Amino acid sequence: MAKVLVVDDSPTETHKLSAMLTKAGHEVMTAGSGEQAIQDARAKLPDVVLMDIVMPGLNGFQATRELTKKGSPTSHIPVIIVSTKDQETDRMWAQKQGAKGYLTKPVDEKLLAQTIKNVLG
Repeated sequence: MAKVLVVDDSPTETHKLSAMLTKAGHEVMTAGSGEQAIQDARAKLPDVVLMDIVMPGLNGFQATRELTKKGSPTSHIPVIIVSTKDQETDRMWAQKQGAKGYLTKPVDEKLLAQTIKNVLG
């Protein structure tokens, strides 16, 4: 299965996502901020990143842009935004930042599994 980096400043959300991913057989790593996500992604090279948007410091859009930009050692890693923000403009902006998927909280377990499968090809 995949190595998944879960990025969220909420311990509750991190726990929920981690439990779903572990149950599905994935290896889970966590980061509590956009800055830590970039650092961990570069060091551990996960297969996929699940990224919250609203976080203190570097937000999820900024971190996604940094991870996916051309020339970055993490540019090949797909990022899936996982957020409570459910506006079409948020989805479009996420895509412009380099995100390959977008899920809204609370996350549906089957949809999460399918989205990860889709972005990993």
